[in-house]
Amino acid sequence: MEKLTGLNKLKTAVFISGTGSNLKNLIKFSKIKKTPISINLVISNIHNAKGLKYADLTNIKKKIFSFKDTKDTEKKILILLKKEKINFICLAGFMKILTKNFIKEFDGKIINIHPSLLPKYKGLNTHHRAIMNKDQFAGCTVHYVTEKLDSGKIIMQKKIKIANKDSAISLAKKILRQEHKLYPAAIMKVLINP
Repeated sequence: MEKLTGLNKLKTAVFISGTGSNLKNLIKFSKIKKTPISINLVISNIHNAKGLKYADLTNIKKKIFSFKDTKDTEKKILILLKKEKINFICLAGFMKILTKNFIKEFDGKIINIHPSLLPKYKGLNTHHRAIMNKDQFAGCTVHYVTEKLDSGKIIMQKKIKIANKDSAISLAKKILRQEHKLYPAAIMKVLINP
């Protein structure tokens, strides 16, 4: 990916499905002087996703897509992304798998944050699975998005120790705090110091 300098911030879309804490964090990150991104669009597949309020609060354009027909929906999203001149995508708790054709259009320009130390625990219930397997460590990963679920090249990871008293809920909270540090750091790595 091309190196960015000064004011030419990459127009970015964030895809969400849930509470949007990573979206909120990325919006904050996009406002700092040295950031390489501006968030211009929020896309959700859930019409009442809590995270959409952060788009409203910051006057960022938002759009909801139902994904009843994935092929048709992705076509519509690509048209919108082109219209808005979006050239970078951050997935932040987006619970849909994008198809090969969609990913090809944004090759190497879609990244995701996942709440496990990939390649361990792709998919859902990562914290529960880590605890059930008596893992010593858990964490989060930012990776490039490919057509295979949670399988793209790893950009950065953050590892934390699992305490004996941790539940899936307490572990999720701890890891979320790390996600909020890791995602901006990974964006800097991808766009500023590739």
